[in-house]
Amino acid sequence: MSIRANDRSYDCDVVIIGGGVNGTGLARDLSLRGLRTLLVERNDLAFGASGNSSGMIHGGPRYLTTHPSVTRSSCEDSGNIQRIAPHMIFRVPFVWPIYGQSFFDRLRFEAYDAFFAVYDQYQPLKRGKRHARLTPDEALKVVPGLVSDKLLGAMTFDEWGINGARLCNANALDAREHGGSVLLHTSVEKVLIEDGVATGVRVRDRLTGETRDISARAVVNATGAWSPITAGFAGLEGRVKVRPGKGVHLMLDRPITDVAVMCEAIDGRSIFIEPWENTSLIGTTDDDTYANLDALPVTSDEVRYLVQGIERVLPRVREARIIGTTVGARPTLYAWGKLEDALSREHEVLDHARDGVKNLWSMIGGKLASYRQFAEEAADLVAPALGVGARCTTHTAPLPGGDAIVDVETLAARFDISHYAALRLVGRHGTRAERVLAEGGKAGRLVACTTEPVLAAEVRYVVTHEGARTLQDVARRTNLAYGPCGGAECALTAALIAGELLGWSAAEVRAQAIDLIMARKRSRLPAIGTAQARSELVIDATLRGLGAVA
Repeated sequence: MSIRANDRSYDCDVVIIGGGVNGTGLARDLSLRGLRTLLVERNDLAFGASGNSSGMIHGGPRYLTTHPSVTRSSCEDSGNIQRIAPHMIFRVPFVWPIYGQSFFDRLRFEAYDAFFAVYDQYQPLKRGKRHARLTPDEALKVVPGLVSDKLLGAMTFDEWGINGARLCNANALDAREHGGSVLLHTSVEKVLIEDGVATGVRVRDRLTGETRDISARAVVNATGAWSPITAGFAGLEGRVKVRPGKGVHLMLDRPITDVAVMCEAIDGRSIFIEPWENTSLIGTTDDDTYANLDALPVTSDEVRYLVQGIERVLPRVREARIIGTTVGARPTLYAWGKLEDALSREHEVLDHARDGVKNLWSMIGGKLASYRQFAEEAADLVAPALGVGARCTTHTAPLPGGDAIVDVETLAARFDISHYAALRLVGRHGTRAERVLAEGGKAGRLVACTTEPVLAAEVRYVVTHEGARTLQDVARRTNLAYGPCGGAECALTAALIAGELLGWSAAEVRAQAIDLIMARKRSRLPAIGTAQARSELVIDATLRGLGAVA
């Protein structure tokens, strides 16, 4: 089969399967190079690990001793992402308290100091600050409430945070604005192959049931932990291997500390608590998983494992309520016999010409912090194979909303909204926050979700411009219902706003509201304590009012 650049006899040039950060990053890269891309995602953007990660574009000091190349690439891409999406990035300073009394404990303290001195060499790549060595008194001032008994001191190091779901949406939005297309809630049922060449996919819309074939000159499998399953749709069972690592995080109802704090869990693994906007995030577990990747469970023992680890250094964590959990499966490169923590976080692009199928590739491995670089490497293989020689520009071209810094006070005053609402809107949309508000009009200033807050204008915007098709899609893009109310105060209001645009009946509006509240409820069930149990009674009353069985 001959290959010609931009052959219009095909529906598109490249079908990318998977709406995580790798798939959306590749869709953007190839679209900027002039290729017609189609991204197909069976759930929603950032449904998997990308939207359920620790939310950090970090350098990965944990990889420094075993996989320094991962640390370097992560730091390099952190610098790139800061340039193209300055509105999304926020600094996350870490404090690592070190305890003990013996000579070996003091020796360990010195070893940490030396380790972070090496990590300092990577900080200029990501505009990070050098580490600092804190005395016990200094550590207690920085982190009030830290356990002081046997405290030798602490180390600081610098990282950057980001909302993974917003990052995926920005990449997908840019791909669309450069000629690409995105199909959400659409599953690939078969990779079409003719004469040993991938020629497209057969897809099914999971909301309407519609099935159709889409022709393409190339297909890329970017489905993360699902990659082996997706490869099977091309008859390549067993040819793609990853080792999914389950990562659980806990969301608390308030910030516990102004900085992130590292500590060790009972098995010696490093875990952390970090301030995350108006909540706190505790993470993370790392366990092999063989569960249903579309419905990964969170267990009460995983919750206790994380809380007890943090409690040993920061006891007041028990004062907060756990208002949600997140869980995702890291698409770690496959290896037999290693402990989960020792697995490589490198990435790899597999060319399935080796398996007898040309113009089919799989992206495996990788992490949020170096997604852009991974996408560039994949695009550097796909584009030339289709006769396109354009070079990558994703490290310099700003993502939507990242072209300038927005004055939050001016925006708030102009549209008569609160400073906090403007701040949150700018953090998600950057310079496009003005467009969100302008299109929403005066009615769009209605606060649909008070704890975030989320304005009616943003609910409308993510439906009309970002492809949200369900209320959970809206929540994933806006943080709607992610606060202490769990959707009890905002789900119905938001469903009415979204439903007007999506043509929902009154019954569907109610069903969508119930679905979101129940999803948030399920995320709390493994972690409900006494205080949260009282809140659940209020939420259950809301569900009964909507006609649901709580």
